[in-house]
Amino acid sequence: MTLGDNDIRDEQILLTEDRNGVRTLTLHRPHRKNAINRELWAALREALDAAGRDRDVRALVLTGAGGAFCSGADIATPDPSHPLHKLRALTDVALLLHELPIPTIAKVHGVAVGAGWNLALGCDLVVATPESRFSQIFTRRGLSLDLGGSWLLPKLVGLQQAKRLALLAETIDAERAHALNLVTWVVDEPELDAFVVELAERLAAGPPVALAQTKALLNEGADRTLRDALANEARAQGVNFATADAPEAFAAFASAREPEFTGRWAIARQTEHNDD
Repeated sequence: MTLGDNDIRDEQILLTEDRNGVRTLTLHRPHRKNAINRELWAALREALDAAGRDRDVRALVLTGAGGAFCSGADIATPDPSHPLHKLRALTDVALLLHELPIPTIAKVHGVAVGAGWNLALGCDLVVATPESRFSQIFTRRGLSLDLGGSWLLPKLVGLQQAKRLALLAETIDAERAHALNLVTWVVDEPELDAFVVELAERLAAGPPVALAQTKALLNEGADRTLRDALANEARAQGVNFATADAPEAFAAFASAREPEFTGRWAIARQTEHNDD
């Protein structure tokens, strides 16, 4: 199954697959190491928006075809758009990915550079192979950071290391990226697919409302005071208690079985019973 604009070209550049509550989006421009052109930015925006609205999608995997994750924005393809319009497309994708109410995983083969690396860093978890290579390549192209890199990098590695990565545009391997907290796991290539499938399905089986709120709390918490964070946590926990998932977790624990989380709004169900 493919997803993109209506013409054949767009349908080929972004592939989507659904399995067991997990949606996998595959950047599909292998001849350009999945460099993202105007059509692919539009297809990504549409796909991320659709994933966030589809209640059957419980986790999302983002990857690339042909042995590469993404070589960044396609600066070799002419694009007559105004620069503001070009950057708006990047902004839309970065925000949609960051605010997606489901867990996201970047599965990185090969290179992830420039906007491609920041696309991976925008995911909640990053799984790479020992052969993966990363670079904030922007200054080599006479450009500055985009796709959220100026916000993501200092939070993940601290200001000094972020400056090193961004100013020198060095290429680092997966082990170095892992040591800097830029990669969550490094997995040998033959095991990568199975590892990501198992990880994604674990996330998809989790309590969707609690996972969505936990992700939002963590994303927002770094910019809040402790008082703000505690207030947000209390509000979120009240929502969790109103779903069927918390009672289900307690019941499963008491019965020594695995819980089956649905995210269903338990208060609505009680109201329906009362109306009967």
